[in-house]
Amino acid sequence: MKPIALITLITATLIFSLHCSKAPVVNANNAEKEATAFIDSYTQTYQALSYDASKAAWLSNTDVKEENTQKEIDANKKYVSFIGKKETVEKVKLLLQKKAELTPLTVKQLEKILNQAAHGPGTIPEITAKLVEAEAKQNEALYSFDYILEGKKISANDISNTIKDSTDLDTRMKVWELSKEGGKSLKQGLAELRTLRNTVAQEMGYSSYFDLETSDYQMNAAEMVQLMDKVNQEIQPLYQQLYTWVKYKLADRYQQPVPDKMPAHWLPNRWSQEWPGIVESVNLDDLFKDQKPQWLIQQAERFYVSMGFPKLPQVFWDKSDLYPAAAGESRKKNSHASAWHMDLAMDVRSLMSVENNHYWFETTHHELGHIYYYLAYATPQVPVLLRGGANRGFHEGIGDLISIASRQQPYLREIKLLSDDVKIDKIQWLLDEALNNLVFMPWAAGVMTHFEYDLYEKNLPQDQFNKRWWQLVEQYQGIVPPTERGEEYCDAATKTHINNDAAQYYDYAVAKLLQYQFHNYICKNILKTSLQNANYYNSKETGAYLQSILASGNTADWRRLLKEKTGEDLSARAMLEYYQPLMEYLEKENVGRRLGF
Repeated sequence: MKPIALITLITATLIFSLHCSKAPVVNANNAEKEATAFIDSYTQTYQALSYDASKAAWLSNTDVKEENTQKEIDANKKYVSFIGKKETVEKVKLLLQKKAELTPLTVKQLEKILNQAAHGPGTIPEITAKLVEAEAKQNEALYSFDYILEGKKISANDISNTIKDSTDLDTRMKVWELSKEGGKSLKQGLAELRTLRNTVAQEMGYSSYFDLETSDYQMNAAEMVQLMDKVNQEIQPLYQQLYTWVKYKLADRYQQPVPDKMPAHWLPNRWSQEWPGIVESVNLDDLFKDQKPQWLIQQAERFYVSMGFPKLPQVFWDKSDLYPAAAGESRKKNSHASAWHMDLAMDVRSLMSVENNHYWFETTHHELGHIYYYLAYATPQVPVLLRGGANRGFHEGIGDLISIASRQQPYLREIKLLSDDVKIDKIQWLLDEALNNLVFMPWAAGVMTHFEYDLYEKNLPQDQFNKRWWQLVEQYQGIVPPTERGEEYCDAATKTHINNDAAQYYDYAVAKLLQYQFHNYICKNILKTSLQNANYYNSKETGAYLQSILASGNTADWRRLLKEKTGEDLSARAMLEYYQPLMEYLEKENVGRRLGF
């Protein structure tokens, strides 16, 4: 989740009255000096406004109720009014006319200002205000929905745990259907958001909101879709093998005929994006049954500190919201794990609902990856406007990299979660890992990317939302709904990111590729170990390598940075190398079976 932030509109107006006239003129002989002065003034206001908006968003996500939603709306309106200011856009465009006289860092900051303005252009203030309000209300509707099963309220964690663990198909069906109920009330809001988002993006020259978001990668909408299709083609042979093995495994578990395509309620995730718990010989949850949730977060911190990173600042512990709302508590909270860089400086927080299981062990390590990324680039060397990942996928990629590291057997043995006398079937362990990571790719690079591309770039009609969603799920994942899913439903909208992190889900696919590329380099060049037997714990050299990636923030070109740090361009090669032993195993296991879907 990527929260925004703001300050008072009065302050914004006062500051900009010093720098923006009705007819701004660039002095060609002092272009760099003038641009720097402009950026410094903009940054001061931007950082303060951003902080105000982040605090309002934090409140509305940790205590979901109407009055807090309104506070978020009010704060975001001020923020958007500032970043989209017409005079700002005109000034930046004039400054960029002297691009040749400006330093690359200055140019990058000016371009960032324009990109931010595209999310709320001041030339259409009424549309921008409507968008802010619509986004906040959609978020409230998403997180305030009550899941009622047989007259009893259950939590999002309860749904996830039941879908992961239950072997009773009737129970699975009830809970799966319940998990989709919230989409009905979100469908109209999603259609309205699409219209508003496309309007603000097109006002600034982008073909759609999807096109605006892909510009973070210096790519347009079509180029991003082409990249995701290429990745899907690369991993398809392994996915087909995994799919086939799982299809036969689950048919046996549920004592059902082997289907041509798997029903969605068979799989252990609400959206079938990850398939945990299918490899019965690998039950990682048992490792954590004697640990308290607090221990998981503390151990994640110890992991980073062991590599040379500092301890988390006290503000993290004081202001984060880390555990589920207590039973009987009236407060509702966003259950989706996220990390927050509140003030773009040292106020860093995480929103989680940590329980003592393996999912949350990996998730705590992942979310702290974001936190340490924030801290690494919150330095005077990185301008506030460029305090972000090299691209958005880099942020997720670092978190995912540590997720890989957190499940490596040598690490688990060193921290005494896995006893030295416990023998592990390495192929089964690798299979369990692939069912959480590789099977994610058709979901992220296929279903989510194409649905949002169609939604924004092709203006998918509202009365085809659910039909198109399930066409894509079947096409890319080979999964079909267990019951008829008509247009009264909006199953896509039950996914958090469709509503409040829109047109960016390819970030997670890019992140998966990056994590394996970084891991490949670390194993071969630093740890000198096999890809499946690494231990980052206590490796200061590994920590220094990661710090060299994190510390530059968004100041470096992401393609060049990736090439410098791994020796290769973005691709699925490292991921497929990691799972090569598994591919060989599955090809033997699936002999004589109907392959794929």
